[in-house]
Amino acid sequence: MPDTTRAPRQDNRRIQLLDAAAALFAEHGFHAVSMRDIARNVGMLPGSMYYHFPSKNDLLLATYEEGVRQLSQRVDLALADEDEPWARLEAACKAHAEILLNESDYAQVILSVFPRDVAAISDNLKPLRDGYEDRFRILIEALPLAADVDRNSLRLMLLGALNWSKNWYNPRHGSPREIATDMLALLKRSLV
Repeated sequence: MPDTTRAPRQDNRRIQLLDAAAALFAEHGFHAVSMRDIARNVGMLPGSMYYHFPSKNDLLLATYEEGVRQLSQRVDLALADEDEPWARLEAACKAHAEILLNESDYAQVILSVFPRDVAAISDNLKPLRDGYEDRFRILIEALPLAADVDRNSLRLMLLGALNWSKNWYNPRHGSPREIATDMLALLKRSLV
């Protein structure tokens, strides 16, 4: 007798929708993109998207979660082989810059959509962003700095500079890794 049980359905449509949403949100902004635009991008009927995501806000939340997962994974991987505090921070900065400047529409969504921009899910987005930034808070707390250095301001300044680099980045000025190294070297010289 033949086996009539079905294998579990491989649902790659969700991944396609997330990829399309990330690309469109990154290029045009969250508010300028409709569910219809995303569906068209993946060759799906707009109504079919609601099987995967009940609303555009739910789709943004899933896109944000994936972006944070990608960034976190890359930074954690970069930290795995480093023990010295400054080397750990440099590895994290390099990984952060690399994914922002070379690779990820998802990261661009995190940079361009602020939790306050989507009030309905801001309480969900803020912890995702804060959770990722906690990696840098922990790294900066471990640095051998003078007691009067405001570590919170240092973290915000460093992440702000790295994140802003997407606005001026040109490969002629160096790779993302080189830019991150240079930024951190400037900071280190002024702090040590």
